[in-house]
Amino acid sequence: MLTLRPEPSGTLLHQSAPSARRVRSVSPSSGQTSDEDAVLTITVHVALDTLEAEWRQMEQRDDLSLHQSYDWCAAWAAAHGSKVAVIRGRMGRRPLFLLPLEIVRLGPFRIARFIGSPHNNLNTGLFAADCPPIAAQVLAEALKKLHRLADLVALEKIAFDWRGTPHPLAGLPALLNQNAAYQLPLFPDFEATLSQINAKRRRKKFRVSEKRLQALGGYEHMVARTPEEKRALLDLFFEQKAIRFKALGLPNVFQDEPTRRFFHDLVQRPGRNSDYPLVLHAIRLKGDQEGRVVAIAGLSRKGDHVICQFGSIDETMAADASPGELLFYLMIRQLCGEGVQLFDFGIGDQQYKRSWCTVTTPHYDIVLPLTLSGQLAASLHRLTVAAKTAIKRNRGLYDRVQRLRSRRQETDPATSED
Repeated sequence: MLTLRPEPSGTLLHQSAPSARRVRSVSPSSGQTSDEDAVLTITVHVALDTLEAEWRQMEQRDDLSLHQSYDWCAAWAAAHGSKVAVIRGRMGRRPLFLLPLEIVRLGPFRIARFIGSPHNNLNTGLFAADCPPIAAQVLAEALKKLHRLADLVALEKIAFDWRGTPHPLAGLPALLNQNAAYQLPLFPDFEATLSQINAKRRRKKFRVSEKRLQALGGYEHMVARTPEEKRALLDLFFEQKAIRFKALGLPNVFQDEPTRRFFHDLVQRPGRNSDYPLVLHAIRLKGDQEGRVVAIAGLSRKGDHVICQFGSIDETMAADASPGELLFYLMIRQLCGEGVQLFDFGIGDQQYKRSWCTVTTPHYDIVLPLTLSGQLAASLHRLTVAAKTAIKRNRGLYDRVQRLRSRRQETDPATSED
């Protein structure tokens, strides 16, 4: 049996009772087990900084998502004033996993989800390389102990098979997310990378873009370095994206001030080694249009994996030069020489992603009701995913729904996540 008792610190401890059957683990160094090593304890923490040292150590694994890194989660929680609940699992003294969750209210429901989930492109949680499969089974029971804080646990956008490694939670009941992610493998040789996606056509488009920009006086591929450059370029991205969303009749997912503060915080945070939480790239014109920025992209790097978090273009200048496509070409060419092996265009099906990518990664949602209200929320979640999947397959219907969401957001910004 599993028991729960309150800790003086305000955390919750979920531990196998002395009379219960214990999970056995083998020490890698000695090959022996001990009673201490064999006890799996799960605690729920309501402050991020108490786990920072252990968190930063666990996030070093390259195959874990940058979206569960300490910097990403701390920036989001600070900007949004999030109520957090970090699930921590240890086998004896060995850290096994951390699940950084936030509690949000959507309508009448309290939802426990990955911190920053609306803007996350991939969620993995943080797991030790030797985390035993039993952790997923015990975790399902442990999550139910969050019923005082949430009605529903919704762990969205998890890749159950990420770069050849099965996810420790893959054994839990899940449903296919309505969106997949799109990636392009990179090689040290840029030409070998292009050969995967019709190199001749890509080079031709690149030459056409360069020729048209040269006619305007030329361009440069810039990377924001100073705090002032980062701040100005990010604000310009928000402006360009707002214009684009409005023109298409789409809701602006960057509209709310906390989200903008989050990205401003993130872009100013220093990276570690070759990793970085957010770096801004841009195409900046020369000549008569000196200094005008016509394309922007935000990249995050974790190990040999780079994710494009967002992108925008100035549609009033040089649109026929396809500056967004040009920027992707230049960024990918640069990254091929910097040890990157996977360029990730992120979650969501768009034609430009399909034109670049050779890998499609399905994502899954784990939905666990904790209360009677949570059972209703879980049913609504499943119906919503099914409806979104059907709508996305009908382009006309999808466009009408997006226009409706945009009009609702203009009258009530709080509906942006509905």
